[in-house]
Amino acid sequence: MSDPGVSSQFLSRFVETTAVELGEERFHTVLALSKLPGEWTAPHSFQKMDAARSAAAYATLQSAIRTYFGRGGRGVLLRIGERLWHLLLEEAAFGDRAQAVVVRRLPLDARRKRVLELLARLLSAQPGDISIHTLDRDLLLADHASPTTSGIEEPQSVCFVTQGLIQESLYWATGQRYDVQESSCRARGDNDCEFKITIAN
Repeated sequence: MSDPGVSSQFLSRFVETTAVELGEERFHTVLALSKLPGEWTAPHSFQKMDAARSAAAYATLQSAIRTYFGRGGRGVLLRIGERLWHLLLEEAAFGDRAQAVVVRRLPLDARRKRVLELLARLLSAQPGDISIHTLDRDLLLADHASPTTSGIEEPQSVCFVTQGLIQESLYWATGQRYDVQESSCRARGDNDCEFKITIAN
């Protein structure tokens, strides 16, 4: 089990994406009602955070969104994850952008796992944070660090941003939608956060 961590740059992009999805007024309201720092509206405020503090901030803001929107929080966080995939790809290092070009030229069956491996590199604070596994025809993404769950205890799964990232990366690579379900979550006391991607026959 890895310690949760995210880069300050990733956190900044997440906050930026969240502000766009919620709109400025609602974003300020979420911060105010949840007693989160008002300076979170300025992305540069995260630049000096270490990986552990960034993970705590990442989890706290997602928890605030779930609290504010109730059942609707899941859909909001999924959409944030979908938006975030495109921003991460635009700002990826040259090698990862080159790999993204290669992924879309592969046969369809090969694209799915390769794009998830690319997503794992873009999300991981350190090597080994996320692993991809083949389950017969299906795939499994295992998030061993899971910054979404940093300091969070919930009776249900909470990693909707990660789920949105997985769904959108697969759609970007293949043009097809896949069923993605979080089968275990560290917020519930599981060892890892695991996402099963069902590949239809």
